Amino acid sequence: MGTLPLLLSMKADPSGLPRLSERLGRQVRTNNESLISVCAPDSQEDFSRGVAITSILHTDAHSHLEPVRYGPGSRFFQKLFVPHVPSDNVVVRVVRTVAALLRHPVLWMRAWWIRNSAEKTQILLYMRTLDETLTLRLGRSVLTGFKTGLVSKLDDPASAPTANLPEASALAKRFGEFVGGIAGNLFTETLIAAPTTAHILGGCVMGASAEEGVIDRDHRVFGYPGLYVIDGSAVSANPGVNPSLTITALAERAMSEVPSAPRATT
Repeated sequence: MGTLPLLLSMKADPSGLPRLSERLGRQVRTNNESLISVCAPDSQEDFSRGVAITSILHTDAHSHLEPVRYGPGSRFFQKLFVPHVPSDNVVVRVVRTVAALLRHPVLWMRAWWIRNSAEKTQILLYMRTLDETLTLRLGRSVLTGFKTGLVSKLDDPASAPTANLPEASALAKRFGEFVGGIAGNLFTETLIAAPTTAHILGGCVMGASAEEGVIDRDHRVFGYPGLYVIDGSAVSANPGVNPSLTITALAERAMSEVPSAPRATT
């Protein structure tokens, strides 16, 4: 998210990097994931204790679920969550949200206002290797305050990122029933069906030429020798798991291809 606005701005500047590939900003991915929180105010379990991510559940050949912990005092997202009511129809989502709040008003008030929310909340991170892409470009919108910023458009409606992943919802429901909690998601998923992701990827992907990608197999930017892109924007597919180790491996490989500086001789 730092690389794309920087390079898009420099591509638009005639004195910057105007020869950057037209593929810049294309094939952005969200790791095809869903973030669902389960808050259980009455649980005796302290969900904040332990390493952030300790396990992974392989639900099928292309899907994984990771339980995620936040440390004590982590409360920023607490009041941004609303009932998890997946649907492709906004009216249905709003009606289901109101119904869920009326069904458990006390539980939701406690979930929003408890001080130890990290200790009572488990985040379920569901990810898939299945492909879905969009394009990020510079533009103006309500979300950018009508100032120039990153805006998105779909590459193909058939492969659009979605907040409605039925298996993720079913797993969250089962976990909520097990711990006596309620499942929620960020309000943006309910209002505008925008999926939440912790792993934005792509937009500066590899290709055999500038017509296919922004960088070559060694992460060198086409048209600008000596300029490298080595971060999540270079990832060309959804790994379906946390991509940090994938990015690390790509970086180590890229660095191994950089020639060593000649040593001074006496």
